Amino acid sequence: MTEGLKLTVDRRQGLAVLYTDGYINNQGGEEIARAAYELIDQGYTQLLLNLHGTKIINSIGISILIEIIERMLQIEGRLGFCSLTPTIEKTFHIMGLAQYAGIYPDEAAATADLSPGA
Repeated sequence: MTEGLKLTVDRRQGLAVLYTDGYINNQGGEEIARAAYELIDQGYTQLLLNLHGTKIINSIGISILIEIIERMLQIEGRLGFCSLTPTIEKTFHIMGLAQYAGIYPDEAAATADLSPGA
């Protein structure tokens, strides 16, 4: 049995960081998508998903993350991922997410690149 996803959002000047804690499956992915689309509707064009608290993402969760990437490309925004486990990072490269979204070792590197004016 896996636990649900806990999601926290930190809104900053021009950049929103979404912190995940738990399993990203269809329910967790949908929760992330709802939050991301709400942020986009509020005018955020730079989003960062800090996956420090996530150890597992299933295929449905990945497909939902791809949908968020597609939406970010439509608005000419940028999406980044940081603090991934080695397995998740490898999966993101294999699935092609790294082509369209930045992958960063930690939040400091991500925010330095994604923050407006960077």
